[in-house]
Amino acid sequence: MSISLDGNDDNLNLSVQEDFEIQVSTFQIDNLPSSSTGTLLVGKSTSAKTGSVSSSSYFRLGLGDVSSTMPTDAIFDSLTLVIKPNRARYFYGDTTANQKISVHQVTENILLKDITSGMDSHLTPVFVTGPTLFGKQSFAYNSTALGEVTFAPKVRSMDTLSIKLDQTLGSTLFDMFKNNDVKLASNQNFQEFFKGMVIVPATSNSALIGFSDTLAVKVNYSYIGADGFKAKAAKTFTIDSRAYQHNNITFDRTGTAYETLTYTNKELKSEDTNNDVFIQGGTGVVANIKIPSLREFMADETISINKAQLTIETPTLSSGPYPTPPTVMLMLANINGIPVNALNIPFTTTIQHAQYIKGNDTGTNGKYVFDMIEVLKNINSVNYYDTSLFLTVSSPNLFSTTNSMEIAKENNKPKVKLNIVYTKF
Repeated sequence: MSISLDGNDDNLNLSVQEDFEIQVSTFQIDNLPSSSTGTLLVGKSTSAKTGSVSSSSYFRLGLGDVSSTMPTDAIFDSLTLVIKPNRARYFYGDTTANQKISVHQVTENILLKDITSGMDSHLTPVFVTGPTLFGKQSFAYNSTALGEVTFAPKVRSMDTLSIKLDQTLGSTLFDMFKNNDVKLASNQNFQEFFKGMVIVPATSNSALIGFSDTLAVKVNYSYIGADGFKAKAAKTFTIDSRAYQHNNITFDRTGTAYETLTYTNKELKSEDTNNDVFIQGGTGVVANIKIPSLREFMADETISINKAQLTIETPTLSSGPYPTPPTVMLMLANINGIPVNALNIPFTTTIQHAQYIKGNDTGTNGKYVFDMIEVLKNINSVNYYDTSLFLTVSSPNLFSTTNSMEIAKENNKPKVKLNIVYTKF
C-alpha cells in the first residue's frame, strides 16, 4: 500500500520482500561437549535416511554411602548397578523391542580436554568455556562385561533398572571395606585402583534412552542383627564428579546421502544430497544457512525494516518414536565453521529458541519461526563479515539428546524463507 505525507509529493511504500536466495547445506560441527548433562545417554537408533547413532556413557565412581561400620559377621551377597530414567524420561527410537546394555570396567584414565588455549584455541566454539569431555571421545575398557541386562524399555513407567555385576569384583570390594583398605581412604585412591565404568548398548538395539546420573553401585551384604534376624545392607558408590561423566556419541552414515559427512569433510551442499538437509543433537549435525544478497539489500539507505522473520518448515512429526525437537536455535558461525555466538531475542541477552509450530491435517508442514530483526540491523558490521547461520537443536538438548529434524522441501529445494516487511522512503 502507499502512504502519502501531507504537503509532500514523495510516497512511503510498505513492501514485503521474500525472494532472497538462501543457500542451505548440511554441516558437521566439531568439539561438542557431552559431560555434566545430568543424563547417561545409552542406546542405538537407526534411520534409513540418515544412518545410525549410538551412545555409550562413561563415569568415574567415588565413595558415596560408605560411612557406616560393617558388622564383623557380614557376608558378601552381590554387586549391582542401579540406574533409573532421567527426569524427562527421554527416549529416541523404537521402544517396542527389547534393548540390551552391558557394563564394562574402564582401563584408561578419564581425562578432561582443554581446547580453549594453545594451538586449538581458534577452534573453540562459544559453548566450550574450559576443560571438558567431548562426545567424540572414548576411553579404553575391558571387553569382558562386568554384567549385562536385556529389558523392555517402558520408559514412561520404568522405575529402576538393576544390573547384577561381576561377583569377583564385588567380593574384592567387600573385602576392601571389611579390612579398611587404603584404596578406600579417598576418591583419588579408589580411582587409581578402579578408573570407572562404561555402559555400552548392543549393536542390535533400536532406541536411545536417557538415564539419570544419580546412579548407585552397591556392594550388598547380609549379617545377623541385634534382634537375631538376618538383615541386609550395602556400601554404595556414586558418581564422584559430573564433569567426568560423559556420553560418547558415534554415528555411521554408510549407505546414505550423508555418508561422506565427517569431522574432516564437514559440509555437504544440498544439491549433493538431493536437497535433503537434517539436523541432529548429540552428533553435532546442523543446517548451514547463508543469505548472500542480504548484505547488499541492507545497504540501501532508503529502506527501514519493520519486521523480519526466518521460517523453516519440517515434515517431521511432533510425536512418536522420532519426535521433532520442541525448540531449535540459530548460532552465528565464522568463516571456519566455528559457532561464535547464539542468536538472541532481539535487543536482549537471552538466547532465542524457536518453538515448534504444528502443521494441520491438510498436509501443512510444521515450522519454526525466528525474529531476524537484530541480524538485519548488524549484517553489515565487522562481526558479521563472512558469517553464516547454523540451525541446531536447542541447548541443552544439543548436548544430551539425539533429537533430529529434517527440513521440508518445496520445488525440490529446502523450504527456508526470509520474509521482510519494510518501508521504502
